[in-house]
Amino acid sequence: MQKRVASANGITLSQKTATIKVGATKQVTAASNPINAVDANAVVSATTFSSSDKAVATVTNDGTITGVTVGSATITATSRAFTAEVAVTVTE
Repeated sequence: MQKRVASANGITLSQKTATIKVGATKQVTAASNPINAVDANAVVSATTFSSSDKAVATVTNDGTITGVTVGSATITATSRAFTAEVAVTVTE
């Protein structure tokens, strides 16, 4: 069992870039940084996701990205003051 450490100082995502096809989905997951922070569960459960261009890629609050049309978009995960991003490329 890992020892709990200080409060989280950020969030990280399961990947920094993603390439998906139009109509396909891919899920990214968020984790607190450090992963064994005392408030890790609260940080992860407070995470919300948004897309810089919903015409290219949409994202649900569980981190599931859907390719809408060919192009590029940035998916941003936000929890409290912390943010992390995934650069998404949608292909045919």
